[in-house]
Amino acid sequence: MTKLKVGVAGAGVFGNYHAQKAAASARADLMGIFDVDLARAEKLAETFGTKGYSDYAEFLKVCDAVVIAVPATWHESLARQAIEAHCHVLVEKPLALSGVAARDLADEAAARGRILQVGHQERFVANAMGVLAIPEVPLLVESVRSGPAAPGGRAGDVSVIWDLMIHDLDLAAMMLGREFTGVEAAGRRVHSSHIDEAEAVFTYAGGGKAKLRASRAAELRERTMRVVYPSGEIDIDFLTRKLKNTTPYEVRVDIAADLPDPLGAADEGFYAACLGLARSPVPAHGTVAAVAMAEAAEAAVLAGVR
Repeated sequence: MTKLKVGVAGAGVFGNYHAQKAAASARADLMGIFDVDLARAEKLAETFGTKGYSDYAEFLKVCDAVVIAVPATWHESLARQAIEAHCHVLVEKPLALSGVAARDLADEAAARGRILQVGHQERFVANAMGVLAIPEVPLLVESVRSGPAAPGGRAGDVSVIWDLMIHDLDLAAMMLGREFTGVEAAGRRVHSSHIDEAEAVFTYAGGGKAKLRASRAAELRERTMRVVYPSGEIDIDFLTRKLKNTTPYEVRVDIAADLPDPLGAADEGFYAACLGLARSPVPAHGTVAAVAMAEAAEAAVLAGVR
């Protein structure tokens, strides 16, 4: 099998994770680590016996594919440069910070015949649980994703909407549809210059609603989802692995045997797609809706924050 020459952009926590996956994969050769801090890039690169780069253009020259795990502010720019250099791209969520930019990136990748995949690993979890296989359109999707601030101020360049809520926005878009008819949102700053707590309610033409809450300023972690269907509802506590299901459909919470490593599954799916062995499991065009929802929620929150 021809191996994919993979580079990882970003020498932080998630860059380390993705580098581990590439280094261990039978389908990839880890060609290097890019970071604006050369010392940090070289330190991580040394761990995997590869090269560190601080020149992005030079880094792209040795790659067939790039995994982008840098702060969200730089996702669009680095993804665009990689696509223009004819590289396939896996970019951590969010794809971009506006719906227009996200769609433009997806269109550009398609026009150049490049794979552009987005790191929505929660899709793999929801799919393994059986949630995404339920044929009914929900009446309500309600989620909570909260916890303390990340160590070292990780993801502090964007609001909690782009940092945490984006996961549930993506799942809501998959279950309720890509086109929402309205949004109401509120939030507040707690420990950063961006919104650290937010609630958003999206409405849809079919009558469905998505009620989403996210916080990175909570004392305790909470990760729940409630989905109401015409036939019943499911309530999932992802932390305690408790499930209540009154629908006629099978939903499981014990999925470790089937999906021990969602990030690894996403990366392997990306490599396979780049090598022409499979379709990308999270293609970029299918993630534009979540970006548009995040953009709308952010605007609604900021309109009410003084």
